[in-house]
Amino acid sequence: MGARLRPPEATLESPSMAGRSPARFLAPLALVAVVIALFMVVTSSLNGTGDGTAPNQASGTRATPSGGKAKRHRKGPRRYRVKPGDTPSSIAEKTGVPLDEILRLNPDLDPQTLAPGQRIKLRQ
Repeated sequence: MGARLRPPEATLESPSMAGRSPARFLAPLALVAVVIALFMVVTSSLNGTGDGTAPNQASGTRATPSGGKAKRHRKGPRRYRVKPGDTPSSIAEKTGVPLDEILRLNPDLDPQTLAPGQRIKLRQ
């Protein structure tokens, strides 16, 4: 009868693979590695305390300088200059001062008329 038809054998140097760089195959792996690294950074920052201390460290205790005297920590600024888009709750979140405290110190503060450049008290 006729000659048998055989499928072409795939070789490493097949025409479809010729001229392709190995980097073409490594690029998806690099992309996956970047996504995993980004995921780990984001999750670790969400699990942290947000105040610059390690999660297993007590935030109230800090090492004293080599001089032996503890530095006096400031409580923060006394006033805040309102920026465009600020609300009393966003100011409280940015400064760490409770919203109730801001409202108590600024009885005439109206959230609807908050203007950029306006200064509000954060502490006495």
